[in-house]
Amino acid sequence: MSTTPAKAAYDVVIVGGAMMGASTAWFLTENPDFDGSVLVVERDPTYAACSTTHTNSCMRQQYSNAINVRISQFAAEFVKGFHERIGLPDAPRLGIRSFGYMYLAGTEDFAATLRENLAVQHAAGAETVLMTPEEIARDYPFYHVDDIVLGSINLRDEGYWDGSAVFDGWRRSARARGVEFVAGEVVAMPKDAGGTRVESVTLASGETVACGAVVNASGPRAARTAAMAGLDIPVEPRKRYSWVFKAEKPLSRDLPLTIDPSGVHVRENGGGTYQCGGHADHDPAVAYDDFAMDADLWQDHVWPVLAHRIPQFEAIRVTSEWAGHYAYNTLDHNAVIGPHTEVENFHFLNGFSGHGLQQSPAMGRGMAELLTHGEFRTLDLSPFGYGRIARGEALVEKAVI
Repeated sequence: MSTTPAKAAYDVVIVGGAMMGASTAWFLTENPDFDGSVLVVERDPTYAACSTTHTNSCMRQQYSNAINVRISQFAAEFVKGFHERIGLPDAPRLGIRSFGYMYLAGTEDFAATLRENLAVQHAAGAETVLMTPEEIARDYPFYHVDDIVLGSINLRDEGYWDGSAVFDGWRRSARARGVEFVAGEVVAMPKDAGGTRVESVTLASGETVACGAVVNASGPRAARTAAMAGLDIPVEPRKRYSWVFKAEKPLSRDLPLTIDPSGVHVRENGGGTYQCGGHADHDPAVAYDDFAMDADLWQDHVWPVLAHRIPQFEAIRVTSEWAGHYAYNTLDHNAVIGPHTEVENFHFLNGFSGHGLQQSPAMGRGMAELLTHGEFRTLDLSPFGYGRIARGEALVEKAVI
């Protein structure tokens, strides 16, 4: 990857070359009405610490807002048609390992929420079903369900997918179609005299690149990028921990991505291994470079929860572990997409709060439509606009992990 932009000006400059930046860049090349130049600036081309490489790489349709359901439905459609769509002769054929998400309600209040969500999901075409504790025990006999009131699961287009293959395909295809990726860090965004447009971006190397539009696709660093243009966004890095473990006695069937009432989640990983995740009750914003593990969290909280919910997980051995960051929208845990209300050519693509990988196909397509046409042409993503942030009006999503 080059460290020097080839030109002095670009129609679109994307700050951040991970999943969202790559998706936007590729969908711009797919749009027959877009004929501009695109520069993607990525501060760490190894992607070693970005959210994209720390993800569980799963998708679900179990949301409380219909638009979030439809966003994931497009993701499923895109992934299953990836080989035909991406424009690379060596592109893999992808699918979804649909073991589903199993939401477990430990209270009547949350069971009522699952029932409300079911109606929304069915109206959007999802195939979610509710399960009594007896039905869960019949179909998934490894669960302990004495303290469970209700379960919710969808076995169609809900489960694991190869996000890294899609990410790699977007970058390679976009480059082949003329998008320029450079390794560098944006450090400033000078605006025009009226303060209504970003005129250029300045790189740490000292180079200045003029831009027609700028897209903030910098994940957990979204607030820092926005501040360069004098703007605010309520997004901060929150630490999320993951562990992969091997069970002494593997389960008898695939384990859905199970969301325990405690908040700990665990799923099938294949070959007698499983992946789980969680976070501490005290969940503050952390430094951008803080990826330290918390050994006490595993020993005192996560492992006891796993052993209680699935007794066979009393005897397990951790084989790998890591900490990653959610780009956490503190207002409502939902995405922010589209232009600022006053700086008209500064576009947000931020705040996905753990949903980013599965939402990246629809969000990249939507951002490309905005940049090309000034409006959404497929899914109407306007409820995620910055206006609600400016007004402090939350778009509440009840199904947040």
